[in-house]
Amino acid sequence: MEKSSKTITLRDGTKIVIRPLVKEDGPALLAFFSALPDDDRQFLKEDVTKKEVIDRWIAELNFDKVLPIVAVRDSDIIGDATIHFNTRGWQKHRAEIRCVVSRKYQRKGLGTALMRELVSHAVEKGVVSISAYMMDIQKSAQRAFERIGFRKEAELKDFVKDIKGKTHNLVVMVNDVSELWKKMEDLLLYHDIRIMD
Repeated sequence: MEKSSKTITLRDGTKIVIRPLVKEDGPALLAFFSALPDDDRQFLKEDVTKKEVIDRWIAELNFDKVLPIVAVRDSDIIGDATIHFNTRGWQKHRAEIRCVVSRKYQRKGLGTALMRELVSHAVEKGVVSISAYMMDIQKSAQRAFERIGFRKEAELKDFVKDIKGKTHNLVVMVNDVSELWKKMEDLLLYHDIRIMD
């Protein structure tokens, strides 16, 4: 995955390239996050509209720790997904996944396709369990993860703040990789996503 790119065709015929993030993507990634509606950005861990945040991500690229992939149409980034690995210690078999897709391309299977690539890489690295973290009011995100087999493992009261400073509960969702892989294969067939290496 680290050196490859794939072209997928969505049900409506739109062709999208999925590939790893590269250092040259900084301006396009900043433009992608800046164009997201406030509602989509307020739950992210950092203020992704700040150039210094994106510059730091680019400078710290290390696929052994975090594998970031992007969905590109023409020269525009329309989706971003990452998987965060625990490189040592007692959680080495676990990883965390994150995914953001432009509103225009939501509910078309693109998020599932991005996560499928990350899960494939996680399997190669020996990961057996993947977690996703979100705020309690992100109900649509929770439903999306439930559709691909995640289950709610815990909810921590008043544990996080959104970028506006409001406190929320943190929902922890978990999935066994083998179950997740099967669910995503089924969903991609449902969405009729075609993948061409």
